[in-house]
Amino acid sequence: MARLPRLRRGGSPVVTVSAEPDETEFEAAAAALRDGDLVVYPTETVYGLGAVATDAAAVERVFEAKGRARDKPVSMAVPDVDAALEYTRPTEREERFMREFLPGPVTVVVERREAVPDVLTAGGSRVGVRVPDAPVALALLERVAPLTATSANVSGNPSATTVAELDAIRAEAAVVLDAGETPGGTGSTVVDVSAGTIHRRGADADAVEAWLAEH
Repeated sequence: MARLPRLRRGGSPVVTVSAEPDETEFEAAAAALRDGDLVVYPTETVYGLGAVATDAAAVERVFEAKGRARDKPVSMAVPDVDAALEYTRPTEREERFMREFLPGPVTVVVERREAVPDVLTAGGSRVGVRVPDAPVALALLERVAPLTATSANVSGNPSATTVAELDAIRAEAAVVLDAGETPGGTGSTVVDVSAGTIHRRGADADAVEAWLAEH
């Protein structure tokens, strides 16, 4: 288990873990998240930046670390669709879509419940939901959820597919879960099923488009 200490702006060490994290490493990441800190974790596209998505102060730290405009909402990740239903109110059609495409590189925009803070959605009534198809991410989400689902990079900079590519975000995270190189790509496809709109084309976009046309 390799650990590489690094100081954040706040003075706490960043812990970089091995490519196959063990229980101790997952618990270190989970404890950091519960304390309101940020964690970098791998997905099936790029590395993501996680904070507890129902903790408004922690979500604010995500925006600050990324230099992200507050009018740009951030999605949230959960371990499965059933968990998503605790924080959202999808229509019957939206839920069918979610069960068809999740887990996978797709973000589904649905109505949020009251537990989802305004800062995550930029004050909007809907939130993007992800269930990443990545073992390390899912293992983390089984311990702490929901988490923010946004790329681990300063806004405007390239997304990271390896820990070595992380920019200033690395200094802001309490734990970095290093699973080697991720597949990369353009990130998840973002879709509003109720409107039949794909907001961002990414992985599985053609299959999403076909489903919307057929259902």
